[in-house]
Amino acid sequence: MIELLSDLKDEVLIAIATKVEKGERITPEEGLYLYENGELAYLGVLANYVREKKHGNNTYFNKNFHLEPTNICLYTCSFCSYSRLIKKREEGWEYTIDELMDMVKSYDGKDVSEVHIVGGVLPQYDVKFYTELFGQIKSHRPELHVKALTPVEYHYMFKKEKISYEEGMQRMKEAGLDSMPGGGAEIFDEEIRDQIAGGKCSSEQWLSIHEIWHDLGMKSNATILYGHIENYAHRIDHLERLRSLQDKTGGFQTFIPLKFRNKDNELSHLPEVSNIEDLRNYAISRIYLDNFDHIKAYWPMIGRSIAQLSLAFGVDDLDGTIDDTTKIYSMAGSEEQNPSLSTAQLVNLIKSVGRKPIERDTLYHVLKDYSEVEFDEDKEYKGYVSLPVV
Repeated sequence: MIELLSDLKDEVLIAIATKVEKGERITPEEGLYLYENGELAYLGVLANYVREKKHGNNTYFNKNFHLEPTNICLYTCSFCSYSRLIKKREEGWEYTIDELMDMVKSYDGKDVSEVHIVGGVLPQYDVKFYTELFGQIKSHRPELHVKALTPVEYHYMFKKEKISYEEGMQRMKEAGLDSMPGGGAEIFDEEIRDQIAGGKCSSEQWLSIHEIWHDLGMKSNATILYGHIENYAHRIDHLERLRSLQDKTGGFQTFIPLKFRNKDNELSHLPEVSNIEDLRNYAISRIYLDNFDHIKAYWPMIGRSIAQLSLAFGVDDLDGTIDDTTKIYSMAGSEEQNPSLSTAQLVNLIKSVGRKPIERDTLYHVLKDYSEVEFDEDKEYKGYVSLPVV
Protein backbone atom coordinates (compact mmCIF):
# COMPACT_ATOMS: atom_id res chain seq x y z
CA MET A 1 0.00 0.00 0.00
CA ILE A 2 2.75 2.46 0.90
CA GLU A 3 4.09 2.40 -2.64
CA LEU A 4 0.78 3.86 -3.83
CA LEU A 5 1.55 6.87 -1.65
CA SER A 6 5.12 7.36 -2.82
CA ASP A 7 4.55 11.03 -3.71
CA LEU A 8 3.36 11.85 -0.20
CA LYS A 9 5.41 14.51 1.60
CA ASP A 10 3.52 14.86 4.88
CA GLU A 11 5.48 12.86 7.46
CA VAL A 12 2.50 12.46 9.78
CA LEU A 13 0.35 11.04 6.99
CA ILE A 14 3.19 8.70 6.03
CA ALA A 15 3.45 7.52 9.64
CA ILE A 16 -0.30 6.92 9.82
CA ALA A 17 -0.25 4.95 6.57
CA THR A 18 2.61 2.83 7.92
CA LYS A 19 0.62 2.03 11.06
CA VAL A 20 -2.45 1.11 9.05
CA GLU A 21 -0.41 -1.17 6.81
CA LYS A 22 1.02 -2.92 9.86
CA GLY A 23 -2.42 -3.31 11.40
CA GLU A 24 -1.63 -0.95 14.27
CA ARG A 25 -4.28 1.25 15.89
CA ILE A 26 -4.25 4.97 15.18
CA THR A 27 -4.75 7.44 18.03
CA PRO A 28 -7.52 10.04 18.41
CA GLU A 29 -4.96 12.72 17.57
CA GLU A 30 -4.06 10.89 14.36
CA GLY A 31 -7.74 10.44 13.53
CA LEU A 32 -8.29 14.17 13.87
CA TYR A 33 -5.23 14.78 11.68
CA LEU A 34 -6.80 12.62 8.98
CA TYR A 35 -9.95 14.74 9.04
CA GLU A 36 -7.99 17.98 8.90
CA ASN A 37 -5.24 17.01 6.45
CA GLY A 38 -6.09 13.77 4.65
CA GLU A 39 -6.89 14.20 0.96
CA LEU A 40 -9.63 12.03 -0.52
CA ALA A 41 -7.30 9.89 -2.63
CA TYR A 42 -5.00 9.19 0.33
CA LEU A 43 -7.91 8.26 2.58
CA GLY A 44 -9.34 6.02 -0.12
CA VAL A 45 -6.11 4.08 -0.43
CA LEU A 46 -5.92 3.46 3.34
CA ALA A 47 -9.60 2.65 3.78
CA ASN A 48 -9.71 0.33 0.79
CA TYR A 49 -6.63 -1.46 2.11
CA VAL A 50 -8.40 -2.13 5.41
CA ARG A 51 -11.64 -3.08 3.66
CA GLU A 52 -9.98 -5.57 1.32
CA LYS A 53 -7.83 -7.00 4.09
CA LYS A 54 -11.02 -7.79 6.01
CA HIS A 55 -13.39 -8.71 3.19
CA GLY A 56 -11.64 -8.80 -0.17
CA ASN A 57 -14.15 -7.76 -2.84
CA ASN A 58 -17.14 -9.08 -0.90
CA THR A 59 -19.97 -6.57 -0.64
CA TYR A 60 -22.87 -7.58 1.58
CA PHE A 61 -26.60 -6.93 1.41
CA ASN A 62 -29.74 -8.50 2.76
CA LYS A 63 -33.41 -8.74 1.87
CA ASN A 64 -35.34 -6.70 4.36
CA PHE A 65 -38.32 -4.48 4.97
CA HIS A 66 -39.10 -1.83 7.58
CA LEU A 67 -41.96 -1.34 10.01
CA GLU A 68 -42.37 2.19 11.37
CA PRO A 69 -45.14 1.98 14.01
CA THR A 70 -45.49 5.75 14.32
CA ASN A 71 -43.86 9.01 13.30
CA ILE A 72 -45.51 10.91 16.17
CA CYS A 73 -42.92 11.64 18.83
CA LEU A 74 -42.58 13.25 22.23
CA TYR A 75 -39.11 14.50 21.35
CA THR A 76 -38.33 17.52 19.19
CA CYS A 77 -34.92 16.80 17.65
CA SER A 78 -33.90 19.79 15.55
CA PHE A 79 -32.38 17.62 12.80
CA CYS A 80 -35.47 15.44 12.31
CA SER A 81 -37.77 15.78 9.29
CA TYR A 82 -39.59 12.54 10.00
CA SER A 83 -41.41 12.95 13.30
CA ARG A 84 -44.51 14.99 14.05
CA LEU A 85 -45.46 16.52 17.41
CA ILE A 86 -48.43 15.17 19.31
CA LYS A 87 -50.31 18.43 18.67
CA LYS A 88 -49.93 17.74 14.93
CA ARG A 89 -50.63 14.03 15.08
CA GLU A 90 -53.14 14.32 12.24
CA GLU A 91 -50.12 14.71 9.94
CA GLY A 92 -48.67 11.35 10.97
CA TRP A 93 -49.58 7.74 11.63
CA GLU A 94 -50.02 5.50 14.66
CA TYR A 95 -50.35 1.82 13.77
CA THR A 96 -51.83 -0.86 15.98
CA ILE A 97 -50.29 -4.30 16.47
CA ASP A 98 -52.93 -5.77 14.14
CA GLU A 99 -52.06 -3.23 11.43
CA LEU A 100 -48.34 -3.91 11.82
CA MET A 101 -48.93 -7.66 11.67
CA ASP A 102 -50.89 -7.17 8.45
CA MET A 103 -47.77 -5.52 7.03
CA VAL A 104 -45.62 -8.45 8.18
CA LYS A 105 -48.09 -10.92 6.66
CA SER A 106 -47.97 -9.07 3.33
CA TYR A 107 -44.46 -10.53 3.01
CA ASP A 108 -45.58 -14.13 3.47
CA GLY A 109 -44.02 -16.26 0.75
CA LYS A 110 -41.57 -13.51 -0.14
CA ASP A 111 -37.82 -13.88 0.10
CA VAL A 112 -36.97 -11.64 3.06
CA SER A 113 -34.87 -12.45 6.11
CA GLU A 114 -35.17 -9.32 8.30
CA VAL A 115 -37.76 -6.88 9.59
CA HIS A 116 -36.32 -3.58 10.81
CA ILE A 117 -38.53 -1.77 13.33
CA VAL A 118 -38.02 1.82 14.49
CA GLY A 119 -40.21 4.88 14.92
CA GLY A 120 -41.31 7.71 17.16
CA VAL A 121 -41.69 7.67 20.93
CA LEU A 122 -45.19 7.73 22.43
CA PRO A 123 -46.57 6.42 25.75
CA GLN A 124 -48.76 3.73 24.17
CA TYR A 125 -45.75 2.19 22.41
CA ASP A 126 -44.52 0.67 25.62
CA VAL A 127 -42.94 -2.55 26.90
CA LYS A 128 -46.22 -4.43 26.64
CA PHE A 129 -46.82 -3.23 23.08
CA TYR A 130 -43.42 -4.23 21.77
CA THR A 131 -43.12 -7.54 23.59
CA GLU A 132 -46.52 -8.48 22.16
CA LEU A 133 -45.48 -7.32 18.67
CA PHE A 134 -42.18 -9.21 18.74
CA GLY A 135 -43.93 -12.31 20.05
CA GLN A 136 -46.59 -12.22 17.35
CA ILE A 137 -43.98 -11.78 14.60
CA LYS A 138 -42.03 -14.77 15.91
CA SER A 139 -45.17 -16.89 16.25
CA HIS A 140 -46.19 -16.06 12.70
CA ARG A 141 -42.76 -16.33 11.05
CA PRO A 142 -40.12 -17.74 13.43
CA GLU A 143 -37.21 -17.46 10.99
CA LEU A 144 -37.71 -13.73 10.37
CA HIS A 145 -34.97 -11.79 12.17
CA VAL A 146 -36.39 -8.98 14.34
CA LYS A 147 -34.00 -6.01 14.41
CA ALA A 148 -35.80 -3.40 16.41
CA LEU A 149 -35.71 -0.11 18.31
CA THR A 150 -32.90 2.03 19.62
CA PRO A 151 -31.86 3.06 23.13
CA VAL A 152 -34.03 6.15 22.66
CA GLU A 153 -37.17 4.00 22.66
CA TYR A 154 -35.88 1.53 25.24
CA HIS A 155 -34.78 4.21 27.70
CA TYR A 156 -38.21 5.85 27.56
CA MET A 157 -40.13 2.56 27.85
CA PHE A 158 -38.10 1.18 30.73
CA LYS A 159 -38.29 4.45 32.67
CA LYS A 160 -42.07 4.52 32.17
CA GLU A 161 -42.32 0.86 33.26
CA LYS A 162 -40.01 1.54 36.24
CA ILE A 163 -37.67 -1.33 35.36
CA SER A 164 -33.91 -1.44 34.94
CA TYR A 165 -32.19 -1.57 31.58
CA GLU A 166 -31.05 -5.08 32.44
CA GLU A 167 -34.57 -6.34 33.10
CA GLY A 168 -35.97 -4.50 30.12
CA MET A 169 -33.50 -5.87 27.61
CA GLN A 170 -33.90 -9.39 29.00
CA ARG A 171 -37.66 -9.12 28.49
CA MET A 172 -37.16 -7.91 24.93
CA LYS A 173 -34.83 -10.81 24.19
CA GLU A 174 -37.31 -13.30 25.60
CA ALA A 175 -40.10 -11.74 23.52
CA GLY A 176 -38.21 -12.33 20.27
CA LEU A 177 -35.85 -9.39 19.74
CA ASP A 178 -32.87 -10.69 17.76
CA SER A 179 -30.68 -7.60 17.38
CA MET A 180 -30.64 -3.82 17.71
CA PRO A 181 -30.10 -1.26 14.94
CA GLY A 182 -27.66 1.57 15.51
CA GLY A 183 -29.96 4.59 15.52
CA GLY A 184 -30.32 7.26 18.16
CA ALA A 185 -26.58 7.70 18.64
CA GLU A 186 -26.63 11.04 16.78
CA ILE A 187 -23.44 12.59 18.22
CA PHE A 188 -22.03 11.68 21.63
CA ASP A 189 -20.55 15.05 22.59
CA GLU A 190 -22.94 16.11 25.33
CA GLU A 191 -23.07 19.79 24.46
CA ILE A 192 -23.79 19.20 20.78
CA ARG A 193 -26.20 16.35 21.56
CA ASP A 194 -28.18 18.61 23.88
CA GLN A 195 -28.52 21.21 21.12
CA ILE A 196 -29.79 18.85 18.42
CA ALA A 197 -31.46 16.07 20.44
CA GLY A 198 -32.14 17.41 23.90
CA GLY A 199 -34.36 15.32 26.15
CA LYS A 200 -33.54 11.98 24.59
CA CYS A 201 -31.37 9.38 26.28
CA SER A 202 -27.86 10.61 26.99
CA SER A 203 -24.73 9.35 25.30
CA GLU A 204 -23.87 7.35 28.40
CA GLN A 205 -27.33 5.78 28.45
CA TRP A 206 -27.14 4.91 24.75
CA LEU A 207 -23.82 3.15 25.26
CA SER A 208 -25.03 1.46 28.45
CA ILE A 209 -28.06 -0.13 26.78
CA HIS A 210 -25.90 -1.50 23.98
CA GLU A 211 -23.39 -2.84 26.51
CA ILE A 212 -26.16 -4.62 28.42
CA TRP A 213 -27.49 -6.08 25.17
CA HIS A 214 -24.01 -7.32 24.26
CA ASP A 215 -23.62 -8.85 27.72
CA LEU A 216 -26.73 -10.92 26.93
CA GLY A 217 -24.76 -12.41 24.04
CA MET A 218 -26.57 -10.38 21.39
CA LYS A 219 -25.45 -8.14 18.53
CA SER A 220 -26.16 -4.56 17.53
CA ASN A 221 -25.07 -1.81 15.15
CA ALA A 222 -23.89 1.76 15.70
CA THR A 223 -24.31 5.06 13.87
CA ILE A 224 -23.22 8.67 13.84
CA LEU A 225 -25.16 11.66 12.52
CA TYR A 226 -22.64 13.95 10.82
CA GLY A 227 -22.66 17.14 8.80
CA HIS A 228 -24.65 19.49 11.05
CA ILE A 229 -23.18 21.65 13.85
CA GLU A 230 -20.51 19.20 14.97
CA ASN A 231 -16.83 19.51 14.13
CA TYR A 232 -14.15 16.93 13.36
CA ALA A 233 -13.12 16.60 17.00
CA HIS A 234 -16.69 15.67 17.89
CA ARG A 235 -16.67 12.96 15.22
CA ILE A 236 -13.44 11.47 16.53
CA ASP A 237 -14.75 11.57 20.10
CA HIS A 238 -17.81 9.65 18.88
CA LEU A 239 -15.69 7.03 17.09
CA GLU A 240 -13.41 6.67 20.10
CA ARG A 241 -16.30 5.96 22.48
CA LEU A 242 -17.62 3.29 20.11
CA ARG A 243 -14.18 1.74 19.65
CA SER A 244 -13.66 1.61 23.40
CA LEU A 245 -16.98 -0.14 24.04
CA GLN A 246 -16.28 -2.56 21.21
CA ASP A 247 -12.94 -3.42 22.85
CA LYS A 248 -14.92 -4.30 25.97
CA THR A 249 -17.86 -6.25 24.51
CA GLY A 250 -17.21 -7.14 20.87
CA GLY A 251 -20.95 -6.87 20.29
CA PHE A 252 -21.09 -4.30 17.50
CA GLN A 253 -21.32 -5.67 13.97
CA THR A 254 -21.61 -2.66 11.71
CA PHE A 255 -21.00 1.09 11.77
CA ILE A 256 -23.29 3.25 9.64
CA PRO A 257 -22.43 6.95 9.15
CA LEU A 258 -25.69 8.85 8.64
CA LYS A 259 -25.66 12.13 6.76
CA PHE A 260 -27.66 15.10 8.01
CA ARG A 261 -30.24 16.09 5.39
CA ASN A 262 -31.70 19.57 5.67
CA LYS A 263 -35.22 19.42 4.25
CA ASP A 264 -38.13 20.49 6.51
CA ASN A 265 -36.40 20.56 9.87
CA GLU A 266 -35.15 23.15 12.34
CA LEU A 267 -31.63 23.01 10.91
CA SER A 268 -32.71 23.65 7.32
CA HIS A 269 -30.57 26.78 7.28
CA LEU A 270 -27.44 24.63 7.40
CA PRO A 271 -25.94 23.52 4.10
CA GLU A 272 -25.44 19.81 3.62
CA VAL A 273 -21.88 18.52 3.38
CA SER A 274 -20.60 17.47 -0.04
CA ASN A 275 -20.41 13.98 -1.45
CA ILE A 276 -16.63 14.25 -1.14
CA GLU A 277 -17.05 14.79 2.60
CA ASP A 278 -19.34 11.75 2.70
CA LEU A 279 -16.62 9.60 1.15
CA ARG A 280 -13.95 11.04 3.45
CA ASN A 281 -16.15 10.24 6.44
CA TYR A 282 -16.66 6.64 5.34
CA ALA A 283 -12.93 6.25 4.82
CA ILE A 284 -11.87 7.67 8.18
CA SER A 285 -14.52 5.58 9.93
CA ARG A 286 -13.08 2.44 8.31
CA ILE A 287 -9.53 3.38 9.26
CA TYR A 288 -10.37 4.35 12.85
CA LEU A 289 -12.79 1.58 13.82
CA ASP A 290 -10.29 -1.24 13.50
CA ASN A 291 -12.36 -3.53 15.75
CA PHE A 292 -15.60 -3.17 13.75
CA ASP A 293 -16.03 -5.81 11.06
CA HIS A 294 -18.28 -3.82 8.75
CA ILE A 295 -18.90 -0.28 7.49
CA LYS A 296 -22.28 0.25 5.86
CA ALA A 297 -23.44 2.88 3.38
CA TYR A 298 -27.18 3.29 3.70
CA TRP A 299 -28.03 3.73 0.03
CA PRO A 300 -31.49 5.36 0.51
CA MET A 301 -29.70 8.18 2.37
CA ILE A 302 -26.92 9.01 -0.09
CA GLY A 303 -28.27 7.63 -3.36
CA ARG A 304 -27.12 4.73 -5.48
CA SER A 305 -24.20 6.40 -7.27
CA ILE A 306 -22.46 7.59 -4.10
CA ALA A 307 -23.19 4.23 -2.50
CA GLN A 308 -21.30 2.61 -5.36
CA LEU A 309 -18.37 5.01 -4.94
CA SER A 310 -18.30 4.33 -1.20
CA LEU A 311 -17.24 0.74 -1.94
CA ALA A 312 -13.80 2.15 -2.79
CA PHE A 313 -13.66 4.13 0.47
CA GLY A 314 -13.95 1.44 3.12
CA VAL A 315 -17.59 0.41 2.78
CA ASP A 316 -18.39 -3.30 2.45
CA ASP A 317 -22.17 -3.30 3.07
CA LEU A 318 -25.05 -1.56 1.29
CA ASP A 319 -27.91 -2.56 3.64
CA GLY A 320 -30.81 -4.21 1.84
CA THR A 321 -33.63 -4.19 -0.68
CA ILE A 322 -35.93 -2.19 1.71
CA ASP A 323 -38.96 -2.32 -0.65
CA ASP A 324 -40.04 1.32 -0.12
CA THR A 325 -40.92 0.65 3.52
CA THR A 326 -39.10 3.55 5.17
CA LYS A 327 -39.78 7.29 4.99
CA ILE A 328 -37.12 8.53 7.40
CA TYR A 329 -34.71 9.85 4.77
CA SER A 330 -37.11 10.47 1.90
CA MET A 331 -38.93 12.96 4.15
CA ALA A 332 -35.61 14.68 4.82
CA GLY A 333 -34.80 15.28 1.16
CA SER A 334 -32.63 12.32 0.18
CA GLU A 335 -32.10 11.39 -3.46
CA GLU A 336 -34.12 8.20 -3.03
CA GLN A 337 -37.74 9.28 -2.61
CA ASN A 338 -39.10 5.75 -3.05
CA PRO A 339 -36.31 3.54 -1.68
CA SER A 340 -36.66 0.08 -3.14
CA LEU A 341 -34.30 -2.16 -5.09
CA SER A 342 -34.93 -5.61 -6.48
CA THR A 343 -32.30 -8.22 -5.81
CA ALA A 344 -31.27 -7.97 -9.46
CA GLN A 345 -30.81 -4.20 -9.24
CA LEU A 346 -28.79 -4.39 -6.04
CA VAL A 347 -26.59 -7.19 -7.36
CA ASN A 348 -25.94 -5.32 -10.62
CA LEU A 349 -25.20 -2.12 -8.73
CA ILE A 350 -22.46 -3.96 -6.81
CA LYS A 351 -21.11 -5.88 -9.81
CA SER A 352 -20.84 -2.78 -11.98
CA VAL A 353 -18.06 -1.41 -9.77
CA GLY A 354 -16.12 -4.67 -9.70
CA ARG A 355 -17.27 -5.94 -6.32
CA LYS A 356 -18.68 -9.32 -5.35
CA PRO A 357 -22.36 -9.33 -4.24
CA ILE A 358 -22.99 -11.50 -1.19
CA GLU A 359 -26.43 -11.91 0.29
CA ARG A 360 -26.21 -12.17 4.08
CA ASP A 361 -28.56 -12.53 6.96
CA THR A 362 -28.58 -9.92 9.72
CA LEU A 363 -25.74 -11.66 11.58
CA TYR A 364 -23.59 -11.85 8.44
CA HIS A 365 -24.02 -15.53 7.73
CA VAL A 366 -23.61 -15.90 3.96
CA LEU A 367 -26.86 -16.94 2.27
CA LYS A 368 -25.85 -16.71 -1.38
CA ASP A 369 -22.92 -15.62 -3.52
CA TYR A 370 -24.32 -13.77 -6.54
CA SER A 371 -21.01 -13.22 -8.32
CA GLU A 372 -21.80 -15.88 -10.92
CA VAL A 373 -25.58 -15.37 -11.09
CA GLU A 374 -26.94 -13.78 -14.25
CA PHE A 375 -30.31 -12.10 -14.57
CA ASP A 376 -32.65 -12.13 -17.54
CA GLU A 377 -34.34 -8.93 -18.62
CA ASP A 378 -37.38 -9.90 -16.55
CA LYS A 379 -35.14 -9.78 -13.45
CA GLU A 380 -35.57 -13.48 -12.64
CA TYR A 381 -32.59 -15.72 -12.02
CA LYS A 382 -31.26 -17.84 -14.86
CA GLY A 383 -31.34 -21.50 -14.02
CA TYR A 384 -32.45 -20.85 -10.46
CA VAL A 385 -35.97 -21.10 -9.10
CA SER A 386 -36.52 -18.41 -6.50
CA LEU A 387 -39.23 -17.04 -4.33
CA PRO A 388 -40.64 -13.72 -5.59
CA VAL A 389 -38.03 -11.00 -5.34
CA VAL A 390 -38.89 -8.20 -2.94
